[in-house]
Amino acid sequence: MANGNKTAIVTGGLSGMGLAIARKLASGGTHVVVGARSAGNADYARQVLGEDSGRIEAAALDVRSSQSVDDFVAQVVSSHGSVDILVNAAGVYEEAAVIDHPDAVWDDHIDTNLSGSFRTIRAVMPHMKRNGWGRIVNIASVAAHNGMANNAAYCTSKAGLLGLGRCVSLEGAAHGVTCVSISPTWVETEMLKRFIDADIASTGQSLEEVRAEYAKSNPQNQLVQPTEVAELAAFLVSDAARALTMEDFQINAGSLW
Repeated sequence: MANGNKTAIVTGGLSGMGLAIARKLASGGTHVVVGARSAGNADYARQVLGEDSGRIEAAALDVRSSQSVDDFVAQVVSSHGSVDILVNAAGVYEEAAVIDHPDAVWDDHIDTNLSGSFRTIRAVMPHMKRNGWGRIVNIASVAAHNGMANNAAYCTSKAGLLGLGRCVSLEGAAHGVTCVSISPTWVETEMLKRFIDADIASTGQSLEEVRAEYAKSNPQNQLVQPTEVAELAAFLVSDAARALTMEDFQINAGSLW
């Protein structure tokens, strides 16, 4: 399943699932360029990537901006000849009830999680079509299939990714370009750790107690790890996954929420 001589873009690639996917692809010989707003700080990016900083490039990318996306993709193509793989992992999460829901929270979720993925897909599709080969993976969520109170913006943005992916897969099918999504349940990322810390502060429970509460949200009673998501993503962008398109793969540990 190695992707030697292939070039991948991973958005949101300096944290969580994006970082795990970037490391996995790089370990298989793929040229990986991660894009993130925080990558504008080169020292920070090197610190995050650690020993992988020699084989994973990092550059500033704001998926909310078409200009930023277009410039980022153009630079990758200029440096590496093309782009073969796109993983859209950039995303935001903030809770708000529908009543009195702030416009800013809604707009940020749609602009980042959904429109941001559209912008990057729009930018890479011509290169993939020209090459007759391409793999696009959108990181959606179990929330794309199930509602959560106080999460209208997040659920809507992730559900939108499924519709976007179906259209992209049809337009790419005749050109060797696939488009799929991965929908995880709670994954033990930096984002989840922030929620856990907030729960500890508000409830007085221990780290072990709060973490166990999140783990109990699925029948396996274990939190999904970013590396598990990365293993699936690596297969979905391989040659072996040619016929897998227009599909969403849930990593839900049996959870139906």
